[in-house]
Amino acid sequence: MMFPMTAEQFDLVYNVLSFTFASMAASTVFFWARLSSIKEEYKSDLTITGLVTFIAAYHYLRIFNSWVDAYHFPHSEGEVHDPELTGVPFNDAYRYMDWLLTVPLLLMEIVLVMPLSEAESTKKCWSLGVAAALMILLGYPGELIIEGDFSVRWMYWGLGMIPFLYVVYSLLIGLQSAIKEEPNPMVQGKINTACWATVLSWCTYPVVYITPMFGFSGATSVVGIQIGYCIADIISKCGVGILIYQITAAKSGGEGLLDTYYTNSSDYKEQDAAATKMAAIQKGKNARKEVEVKKQANAQAAVAAAPVVEVKKTKAQLKAEEKEAKKKKKSKK
Repeated sequence: MMFPMTAEQFDLVYNVLSFTFASMAASTVFFWARLSSIKEEYKSDLTITGLVTFIAAYHYLRIFNSWVDAYHFPHSEGEVHDPELTGVPFNDAYRYMDWLLTVPLLLMEIVLVMPLSEAESTKKCWSLGVAAALMILLGYPGELIIEGDFSVRWMYWGLGMIPFLYVVYSLLIGLQSAIKEEPNPMVQGKINTACWATVLSWCTYPVVYITPMFGFSGATSVVGIQIGYCIADIISKCGVGILIYQITAAKSGGEGLLDTYYTNSSDYKEQDAAATKMAAIQKGKNARKEVEVKKQANAQAAVAAAPVVEVKKTKAQLKAEEKEAKKKKKSKK
């Protein structure tokens, strides 16, 4: 449902949508352009990050065009009048189609940079992905109600919060043990930051969702919802995407373009020293394990060879005994 609005309100949404589209498009180019600097095993993580912003850029272009088509400015000489409704409905469903694709991918890109086994990563990606998709599907019907009786909107908000809280719990508590397994302190900190940035930006969505229920109605409600969702999307997609890039760059043994500050800081040097020390300890453990394995292998080989040696000695003794027996026979004759 569309409402008459002032030129300032229209321009505000117009500019925010345009800025968000540009942010998503520029982020996509950056992430995919940096793929060549990432090790093969981490390229899929950064590819997914770029895919998230690419899908979002496409849908924001469609949202922007739909917004422009819903209003037109009357012809006037020297004066700016408020826009008028064209009768073409503004299609905000593009936003939910975008979320249905990108929100599960957002969670997947975070899980894939964690030190988890392939089986654990697959399990977490599926559970969080399904929860995210369910959250989006439950929220959309209530989004269509922006005036009148909000009891149905409250109901869908409450239903959507159930999978939302599961995702929040998983990022902040459930996956913490996996994050602590990361040997590099700097990478561990960035993974934690990515989880917190995702959760904090996502907290914007349920707040924006209920703005019509707190007295914001008509054009004011529409403008607030569009701006709020755009800000949250930029943080959760572009902002978290940059963190994922820095993590994959660090894991590849390089340094992200946006890590210059950390390179020159004492915190980075301390973290780097700690990471080097932990790597040396791990290397020592691996060397000791290799020595133990070799000892066990040599012991097993010795045990297996012992009967063979014994058999060889016995045959030699038999031959010697046969020769001795022949000599004795000859001597008797």
